[in-house]
Amino acid sequence: MFSEFDSSNASISPELRQENAKALDSCYTEEQRAVILQRLNTATESELEQVKLLRGRKSVNIVKYRTRHGPFSSLESVINVPLLKYKSAIMVFDSILNPDNKRKRNKGKVHLAKFIKPDVNRAHLEDASSIISIVCGTNKIAWAHMDRARTVLDWQQAECQSFMKGTYLASDYLEDISSVISSFPAADFFLVEKPSISPQNTSLFPVMVHLRTVEAMLFALLSQAREPGSPPKVLNMMRISVGRHFDLMVGDCRTSGAETLRKMMTDSVMKRDPRVLFPHDLVLKHRNSFQMSSRNKGEEMCDALLQAVAFFELLQE
Repeated sequence: MFSEFDSSNASISPELRQENAKALDSCYTEEQRAVILQRLNTATESELEQVKLLRGRKSVNIVKYRTRHGPFSSLESVINVPLLKYKSAIMVFDSILNPDNKRKRNKGKVHLAKFIKPDVNRAHLEDASSIISIVCGTNKIAWAHMDRARTVLDWQQAECQSFMKGTYLASDYLEDISSVISSFPAADFFLVEKPSISPQNTSLFPVMVHLRTVEAMLFALLSQAREPGSPPKVLNMMRISVGRHFDLMVGDCRTSGAETLRKMMTDSVMKRDPRVLFPHDLVLKHRNSFQMSSRNKGEEMCDALLQAVAFFELLQE
């Protein structure tokens, strides 16, 4: 039955998946199984991250599992890897067999409106040589300057003494925010995180007012008079989109990205071709800023860096 399975189109029907829920190997031909197992047994973490659903912790878990238990001998054995279950394994296998089809489906279909506001021509974003990613907290602003090769050029945060104090005096806010942006280098775009706080959550209303105030001032101070037809330089990036990109969402809530960031910093030192390149001085300066004991200290910096990485990676999809 499965020997006539079309190797050029490895996606299998829902009925077939249901019938073989406990027999993954029978869903594919011998040739297809060999291709899948070779990729899973030989690919590095960075190469596995290029496969659908394997970005982040799943690729790490695959490498750890095969290091501990040896190469995968069957497709069924893959679902023993933490975070990989039957349905996700099917999607991973299909993506390995049909990488060209995946690129064709994704080409031009990543809707920028889902993670970037206001609307900007994709070509303008892809031409950017560097960006500054900005994240505001309740008492600080963090920012990361990154180029298109995903090299961290600068990475800082600043305390803002006036934030959420008294009556949110506009002149004090303006002074603090102006001081922060005065240290910004030149960049093609400024990305300001757009939080996902619901107006219906009345307990967080003061925080929402504060964040909207800072956001409006950043847009006003960083925007420059531009000719008609030229793209805006200050953009919102949806916080929830960054969370989904790094598999940090649990329901509607975004979890900490500290573990993801620590791995990026480690890989920058240990790997020849890391996902993100950190200058040695920044690694030394911030290597202890994202431990569990100092999570609040580095939360905004972590988010600013991940937002910059997500921007460039989402543009490549």
